[in-house]
This record gives sequence, structure tokens and C-alpha cells, in this order.
Amino acid sequence: MSIQRRKINGCETNPIGLGCMSLSWAYSGRPSEEDGIRLLQHAVDIGYDHFDTARLYGLGHNETQVGTALKGRRDKVFLASKMGIFASGDKRGIDCHPDTIRSELEVSLRLLQTDHIDLYYMHRRDFTVPIEDSVGAMADLVKEGKIGGIGLSEMSAETLRKAAAVHPIAAMQTEYSPWTRQAEIAVLDACHELGTTFVAFSPVARGALADGLRDPQALPDGDIRKAMPRFSDQNWQKNLALVDAFNAIAAREGVTPAQLSLAWVLSRGEHVVAIPGTGKIAHLEENIARWDWQIPASVAAEVDGLINQQTVAGHRYAGAMLPTIDTEDFD
Repeated sequence: MSIQRRKINGCETNPIGLGCMSLSWAYSGRPSEEDGIRLLQHAVDIGYDHFDTARLYGLGHNETQVGTALKGRRDKVFLASKMGIFASGDKRGIDCHPDTIRSELEVSLRLLQTDHIDLYYMHRRDFTVPIEDSVGAMADLVKEGKIGGIGLSEMSAETLRKAAAVHPIAAMQTEYSPWTRQAEIAVLDACHELGTTFVAFSPVARGALADGLRDPQALPDGDIRKAMPRFSDQNWQKNLALVDAFNAIAAREGVTPAQLSLAWVLSRGEHVVAIPGTGKIAHLEENIARWDWQIPASVAAEVDGLINQQTVAGHRYAGAMLPTIDTEDFD
């Protein structure tokens, strides 16, 4: 048996979508403007039909680039964007007040050159606003036809249930891979219970499980991985040993490490999709090439035993980020 196409808010998509952040934000090695647009257009050509962007990524650059790339091809892609996080230099903030949600959507629609976003997320929980108020404002946008479905990002099962009591939640987006398992505490099951698609971001562990990183200290300043505990001098050598063992499993199974990690993520439930990101055409093609390969149960169990919450060294985020995350965490 092979993996089948899956649904988000009733729309059928490939289970492997494209996270567009890498073209504008957070990671080093970003392509030029022209190459980024070419990558997005090539993604559509080879079967990607779910693009994920956000107002935060490049402070509007990513949405602009996606809008340009999809000109004349908007109907080919299930388009998702997010609002709620604001950044200026080292300062970051979260604002999901109803008025802000509406005004940010109007900006996104303009930059994306569309009159409808298929899936619109709150990028993070705004603890100063009742989740019911924020979801109510988004529900109005659904009624107006400006968005197709409501999404939440990095929020808890409790928050999801509160939100779903106001309006059905189409998707929950949270980091998930063999070495980031917080979603298994409660959110994965809550999504299944409520009919909410679980969208896994960083499904190849920020490149670690894609055989794409050997020396994090060689990364240029500004690459967010340099500030993440798992890539620190203190933790990386232990984690690299796990990566090497994972790579050996992939080689034995005849797939690349990235393909193994993506197949593992998709095996966690039929309500799960993944959105790996990349700035390289070769990785774009690799990530989707084996999208329908179903990982054998014995291999998935082997991965589980190798890489899990107990074996990975370091938290996924540094301390300053943790207060912004509503997702359940391990003790």
C-alpha cells in the first residue's frame, strides 16, 4: 500500500506541501529573488499543491514572492498564510486582536495578489486576547469568503478545543519530526478527534534529518539554528551520532534521510500532512519524489527507538522563545 492524498478543510492535497519560509527568513543560503520565484513555479510543475507562507517571513517578502510566482496559477495551489507575530530587529510581539486579524489579512491578500486565502492561521497564541474572540473574528472572514478555513499554530489541545467550540478548526500547525515529539502529548490525538488536519512543520528536523548539516557552528550568523540548543557545541555531537544512525537506516531502505523522516511523519495518522521547506531545487524534488512510499511498521518502530524525546540532547527552543509557545511540553 502507498500513502494516499489527504484533505485539509475538505480540499484534497498532496501530503507533502511546501513550507516557503526558507526563501525569505530564518535560514542561511537563501536563493536570489529570481531563483526563489523559479523554485516556487517549479514546485507547482512537479506536483506541489499546498504552499505555506506567513506575514512574518521576510516581513512581507515571502508573501510577495509567492504571489508573484502564482500569478496566473493561483488555482493550482491550496494557499495558506499566517498572521499574529510581529518582528522588528530583535523585538518580537504577538497580536491577535480582532481588528489586527482583519487588517493583517487585507495586507496578505494584497501581497499574495489574491482575493481568497484557503487557510489562514494565527501564528501563535495571543495570551492577552481570549482565543474565542480571535477565532470569532476569523469566522467572520470565512463568512465573507476571504478565507476558506481557520488554522492555529503551536497551540495546545486545550486551546484547540476552546477554538473549535466557536468554529471548526481546519488545521493545527506544529513542529513535528522524529526528534520533536511534543505533539504526541495531546495535540495529535485532539486533531484526530476534532477532524482537524495536523500540519507538521520542520518535518526533517531543520535539516538535521535530511543529511544537510554536519557542523552547526559553521553556519553564518543570523541562521536561527545557531541559537537552538540542539545545535550547540554541548549537544550536537550526541545528536550527530543519532543522525548518522538514522542515515544508515535510510540507506538500507533505499530512500534518502529526508524521505525517511517525511514518511515517518506521514505514518502518524491519515490526518497528518508535512510542509518541508527548502531553498534548493534538488531538495524540493527529493522531498516529493517518494511522497507515496509507506514506511514499514518495523522501520518506523526502529526510528522511534533511535530518536525520541529521551535520546535527543537539548530542547527544541532556547528559553526566550518558550513563553510564546502554547503547545504542551515534556517535563
